[in-house]
Formats: sequence, structure tokens, C-alpha cells
Amino acid sequence: MLFLKSTTVTKAPGIYDVDIAAKPPGKTFGVFIATDPDHPPTAVLEKLAELGFKNTYSGGYTHKDRGKVLDLHFQKDGTDLFQGWKAEELEGNMAAITALFSSIGIVITPRVMSLAEAYA
Repeated sequence: MLFLKSTTVTKAPGIYDVDIAAKPPGKTFGVFIATDPDHPPTAVLEKLAELGFKNTYSGGYTHKDRGKVLDLHFQKDGTDLFQGWKAEELEGNMAAITALFSSIGIVITPRVMSLAEAYA
């Protein structure tokens, strides 16, 4: 779940926040999106599916400021060990993710999770 300060400000229509993160060692990234369930970013979600990302988690909650949030997680299998991404898959997938979110005005900053966060 992404930490949201508020549900009154969105980064793009229907999107409160986006996190592009990988479990250590950081070769295979997931897409984590906090969305407005009443106004979902349908085009973005459809494009993620077209890129091969599958929804692995969907959970709703009410933020402390009473706004509704739908937390969505997406993963894409690769061809490396344990369905991870090989170097060329990493490069291609990250370029596609960057292009998708930059097209709606969201700058992403991929990161590698801490061990505690990744396996909590």
C-alpha cells in the first residue's frame, strides 16, 4: 500500500500515486498504483495489461481524510530464473513503463525495496 498524504490531490486523473519498485536484488519491477475507485484510470490500466502486466492485488480502503482508495499491484513475468527479468527485458519494460506514465504527466523513480519492506 502506498502512503498517501491526501486524497484531495491526484498526480493524474484517477491516480493518487504510483510506485515502481523491485524486491532485492532489483531486476524485476512491479507497478503499484493508488487509484480513485470512483474515477478509475481505465486507459492506464488497459495499457498496463497490453504491456503484459497482470493485476496481482486489488484492495480498497478509506483514507484518513475519508477519500476512497483502490490499491492495485501489477507484475509481469520474465524469462529469467523464477520468472524474473533478464537485462534486455528490464530495459524494455522500464522504457515502456516510463513512456506510459510520462504520457500522463507522472515522473517515475524506480527503486529497490528494503528487505523488510519486500518480505513484510
